Amino acid sequence: MAALPSANQDHRELVEVFESQQESEALVIQGLLESNGIDSLLTGLDNPQEILPVGGVALRVAADRAEEARAIIAAYRQPTEGESADDSSEDSSSNA
Repeated sequence: MAALPSANQDHRELVEVFESQQESEALVIQGLLESNGIDSLLTGLDNPQEILPVGGVALRVAADRAEEARAIIAAYRQPTEGESADDSSEDSSSNA
């Protein structure tokens, strides 16, 4: 059996920047980080995802990129002006 390549080949300290119960959500965030030049490692919180994919997942990045990664994630999770305006107009129109 071939050995899996190490995601942390330069052996830098990794810190958790995101966790979710949904692997699909974590994969979206991982893609977002990678598109901004930040490598990340997806790991299972309770069990290895390849063996028993339950219990949530976490994304870890190099410690020196953690703050940048958290800022990117926070910006992504903020609603845009259009979303917040549409949400409030839908609420008021449904009350009429």
